[in-house]
Amino acid sequence: MLFGNQRARKGELSSPARFVSFALMKRTASTIVAILFSASASFAELPDSFADNIAAIQAIGSEGAGNKEATAAWQAIAKADGEAILPLLQAMEAASPVSKNMLRSAVEVISENELAAGKKLPVDSLGTFVLNTSGSPQARRFAFDLLSQVDSAGARKLVPGFINDPAVSLRREAVTGVMIAGKAQLEKDKDAAAKLYREALNAARDVDQIDEITKTLRELGQEVNLPKHFGFLMDWKLIGPFDNSERAGYDTVFPPENEIKLDATYDGKGTAKVKWVAFTSADEYGMIDFNKPFTSMKEVVGYAHTEFEAAEAGPAELRLGCKNAWKIWFNGELIFARDEYHRGARIDQYILPIRLSKGTNTILVKACQNETDESWTVQWEFQLRICDSTGTAILATNRKKAVVAPPAKKK
Repeated sequence: MLFGNQRARKGELSSPARFVSFALMKRTASTIVAILFSASASFAELPDSFADNIAAIQAIGSEGAGNKEATAAWQAIAKADGEAILPLLQAMEAASPVSKNMLRSAVEVISENELAAGKKLPVDSLGTFVLNTSGSPQARRFAFDLLSQVDSAGARKLVPGFINDPAVSLRREAVTGVMIAGKAQLEKDKDAAAKLYREALNAARDVDQIDEITKTLRELGQEVNLPKHFGFLMDWKLIGPFDNSERAGYDTVFPPENEIKLDATYDGKGTAKVKWVAFTSADEYGMIDFNKPFTSMKEVVGYAHTEFEAAEAGPAELRLGCKNAWKIWFNGELIFARDEYHRGARIDQYILPIRLSKGTNTILVKACQNETDESWTVQWEFQLRICDSTGTAILATNRKKAVVAPPAKKK
């Protein structure tokens, strides 16, 4: 049994001792991964109605459609034993947010009932599920939390292996461990501390961690160039505003979608004449803010265009953060679009696979601002970087040396 002690308890994941020998912990985690994935899950036969009940929960529609059937299905599923936990976690991967919450609550009830009855949860299966990086980040995180409750020691052994995990919340645990190890070295060996903090910076994706790591590295006399480190694209040509009244601009084909003529002038919103303007971000996180050249506006559309000179052809990823509705074209091909406003933004919010051509590659971003006028909706901006599948920046050969404003001092 890989995960042994099943007493229900909370596991604290940020103890310095757990990351003192980080290389050893990574090797241990790799061994666990190999063992877990070589094991085949064995489930007791579930009721014939189980799949139908899951389907009923997944079928919940907008405005509560199917809620009655889903509620009855949930009540039936919640009576299942521990063998139902993994199928329910797997079902979360293709579920809507409402359905996902119902499936999660069913797992919680089943887990509580199993533990109250003195039974064990399927910890090996939970571990396997957590380590499957192709799974839903939310479901994997939930499985990890369950595992932590019943076998915190076993769960902790997995944490170093999350250092490059696509699930940001799991990656954060590993980054925290490296930061703790680095902090423990600050008074003993500053070079060793700097090395650990660099490792943490390479993996970090949450701004609060990046800020803390960057601050510490700079205090250690280390140079940190965040735009270059992450590969944020800083130099663009912007044009706008075009009209987005009643949110119609998202589907309206404005001239930049048909042609890129940087010396052209077009009819914009109202009586405005619009033309391309050069814009270089001075933000450490590469934010391209349409409000800066065009002032704060609502119900508008803007476009951003840039060229990326690649040293060689090959697979890569565009990683975008944007809280506005947007579309993105790479080398003239629309590769993704999202008609959703003010959902929030973060680094690597959207990961889009591409193939770089050697030489010039073109990128066009369409960003739409809606009519909502609350203070938290004023942002009309995005950040974009190009990297490999591990998140390591791929830098353009035509990249300029960024001049970045220092971070504002906290009052």
